[in-house]
Amino acid sequence: MAVDLSARSGTHTVEVAGTAVRYWDYAPVEWTPATRTIVMVHGFRGDHHGLERVVELLPDHRVIMPDLPGFGASPAFEHTEHSVDGYGEFLAGFLDALALGGNTVLLGHSFGSIVASHFVAAHPGRTFPLILVNPIAAPALEGSQGIMAKLAVSYYWAAARLPAPLGNALLRNWAIVHVMSMAMAKTKDRTLLAFIHGQHHAYFSAFANRDMLLESFRASVGGTVRQVAQQLAVPVLLIAGAEDQIATLPNQHKLMELLPDGELVVIGGVGHLIHYETPQPAAAAINNFLERHPAP
Repeated sequence: MAVDLSARSGTHTVEVAGTAVRYWDYAPVEWTPATRTIVMVHGFRGDHHGLERVVELLPDHRVIMPDLPGFGASPAFEHTEHSVDGYGEFLAGFLDALALGGNTVLLGHSFGSIVASHFVAAHPGRTFPLILVNPIAAPALEGSQGIMAKLAVSYYWAAARLPAPLGNALLRNWAIVHVMSMAMAKTKDRTLLAFIHGQHHAYFSAFANRDMLLESFRASVGGTVRQVAQQLAVPVLLIAGAEDQIATLPNQHKLMELLPDGELVVIGGVGHLIHYETPQPAAAAINNFLERHPAP
């Protein structure tokens, strides 16, 4: 299950609005006229590792992936809130710092789908097109999963109010992380399941501090793609899991109806971990979408 992209990747640091952000640049196996540059935005409590199984299956494209400020190897913002707007401002600065033009493809997973969609709505013409994996189509506190979301709110609220050592221990508690991992995974493949749990234990707790984590958690449960769906003036690909209990399939269909130019690909037998469990059909859908929406 290990992903080895060492032959394609380079690790870099770029300063964006005073934050020294780490990012990974994965070159295509061969540059061709069809090669696109894809900037990927990972989900809440994740970092660049989570999407590497998808990157591995996109050898014809250049992929650039930052660890969002406050996650992975990137420090937290010093003077900016870790909100949807805050991360949107970061994304604008990141694209500018790397001199990435309007032909850049933007992809967001889960919380990254909120950040990416709000960015595209606020910056028309800045990227083209938009790909959302496990997109957050409705508020987390709504619907059948509202109770679970409220429990999560209580968990992060308690961690923020406990003395720092206890709060951080709660947020990084091995058993709680494992329960989260088990709740999201749908695969019955023991090897893959062990890989997923290993990834979550290795990277799910790599956040800068509990204050920024609480800010970004509030953003993740308060923001949705639906809020800006009708403002997305680019082709949008939604890649959804049929068994996703966080971004449920009925809400994906409702989101589709709001998009001016949208497509929905549903992958069976998977929930919110498409990037880990079913990267092959996800990558196939991405390649097909980009072939039909070449750089303008």
